[in-house]
Amino acid sequence: MSRRPTAATLDILKRIIAFDTVSRNSNMAMIEWLQEYLESYGIKSSLIFDATGKKANLYATIGSHEQPGILLSGHTDVVPIDGQDWSTDPFELVEKDGRLFGRGTSDMKSFLAVVLAQVPAFSSTKLDKPINLAFTYDEEVGCQGAPSLLEHISSLPMRPRYCVIGEPTNMNVITAHKGNKRYRCEVHGHESHSALANRGVNAIEIAADLVHRLRSMARQRSEIGPFDRDFDPAYTTIHTGTIHGGTAMNIVPKHCVFEFEFRFIPGDDPLKYLDTLKDHARVLEEEMKGVSGDARIEFLFKSQYPALSTEESADITSLAKSLSGSNGTGKISFGTEGGLFQEAGLPTVICGPGSIEQAHKPDEWIYLEQIALCEDFMDRMVAQMRT
Repeated sequence: MSRRPTAATLDILKRIIAFDTVSRNSNMAMIEWLQEYLESYGIKSSLIFDATGKKANLYATIGSHEQPGILLSGHTDVVPIDGQDWSTDPFELVEKDGRLFGRGTSDMKSFLAVVLAQVPAFSSTKLDKPINLAFTYDEEVGCQGAPSLLEHISSLPMRPRYCVIGEPTNMNVITAHKGNKRYRCEVHGHESHSALANRGVNAIEIAADLVHRLRSMARQRSEIGPFDRDFDPAYTTIHTGTIHGGTAMNIVPKHCVFEFEFRFIPGDDPLKYLDTLKDHARVLEEEMKGVSGDARIEFLFKSQYPALSTEESADITSLAKSLSGSNGTGKISFGTEGGLFQEAGLPTVICGPGSIEQAHKPDEWIYLEQIALCEDFMDRMVAQMRT
């Protein structure tokens, strides 16, 4: 039988799963509940709002504000359920066969629940160093909340010494992940009747040419690298995610838009691949303007987050390994806010319950035992930080 988490963790997880914090929605109901929960244990927290005031990060310190401590961080938002065939209510925690189902169980509200359930122990223990909590918004749509949180942290008289982000890693200690840059390409062609296709500039066909060039570059990365064999896949990936264009079969399409990303290994430079694509676009654009002077290709930056690469010899790596009971570390291909934390000067590792393989899917789930292992991690941390 699977090890069970504590009732306190399960109660909190049930509560926070019920908050519909899909990124397009406000997270304020959950943030306000978190703030009230911390306040009930005498812990003050700061909210860092977005420009609309409808979303916020939360930051709190448990223990002394005069020493650098450890930061435990996670995001409050979850991905949409649109078009997914769920057999349970996505925003209701359901237990079955040693697993818990619900949107965010794996990514990553189970970690948040464990941390919150430990707050009574954190606050009642005399710690030699503080425990800091950071809960962000809009991680799932390009890590948009973390920058303002990190600005707040940088303004504090005492910053944390290092950080653990509880993304789902099956409680393995992760020291590196790929970075990501996302772009939008807009192709502006020239409309004409399809019977006179030679007088038009087919925006879809131009876009398809560019997408094909991206596919060729992606294939090259898989064949010639550069490689880092600790990642799966071991190379930078290039991916087209969406494409839209055209209005009718008998109209040469004037407009087509597609979005693409570079998911790059640490040390690789995605901008050189973008430059290659832009060089090809300039050749196509000359051809397009031969038909219509208004035809053009535009590239727009969408979002980015940096790669994470923490040294094996870093103090946070050694600490996380001892807390997790692991002798090794790993690398992951999915992104987190970790690269941003590292760029802000906070040595960071990723370690949390659940698996990315269960995240973002219908009937998202997590093993009960994974949550229990995360509780063990926190128990060891309190024991090590006790004065």
